[in-house]
Amino acid sequence: MRFISHLHGRTAMLWVLLGALILSACGVQSQEVPMFRANLARTGVFPSDGPTTLNDLVWKFKTDGEFVSSPAIVGGVVYVGSQDGRLYALDARTGQEKWTFKTDGAVYSSPASAGGLVYVGSGDGRLYALDARTGQEKWTFKTDGEFVSSPAVAGGMVYIGSWDGRLYALDAGTGQEKWRFKTDGKRISPPAIAGGVVYFGSSDGYLYAVR
Repeated sequence: MRFISHLHGRTAMLWVLLGALILSACGVQSQEVPMFRANLARTGVFPSDGPTTLNDLVWKFKTDGEFVSSPAIVGGVVYVGSQDGRLYALDARTGQEKWTFKTDGAVYSSPASAGGLVYVGSGDGRLYALDARTGQEKWTFKTDGEFVSSPAVAGGMVYIGSWDGRLYALDAGTGQEKWRFKTDGKRISPPAIAGGVVYFGSSDGYLYAVR
């Protein structure tokens, strides 16, 4: 049973309150959130202030599945995955759909964006690299397990854990595998990167630090 199995329902709404992003004196570029928990260290510290009072709903966007994936915001575009199997690219100011990409499984993974590409894992066991502007597929990488873990992108590499119990390191431009690390568990947490070391947890009960 997946750890997200406590979520129920066939449809969901994405309620993204972007009032602070729109009204802030800072530009969109300074407020980018390119990956899960804001940065490679997964600190959850975001580059702009959020609203301290709830004043208005800016927009909402509905899909045919629930949302577990967290959005990434880059260049005025919100990228987010749905359990309907799609990755969506939405205009951050209006919520208007710019493009959508269909996978063969539910998208629990939170996307990461770097170098003009968006990376996202799917329940079909594939990591996808898509053109951030058009949604066109650039490459895919297949493993023996689902992707629930979210990718981290650093130094021209993509690091992501699969439910086959492995952490994978891939070339960000081509998807070529550089190395892999096997744990004794099935589920791998989203990796964090700091000081040239990749940190991640496994369902075998261990926290790993590898370089």
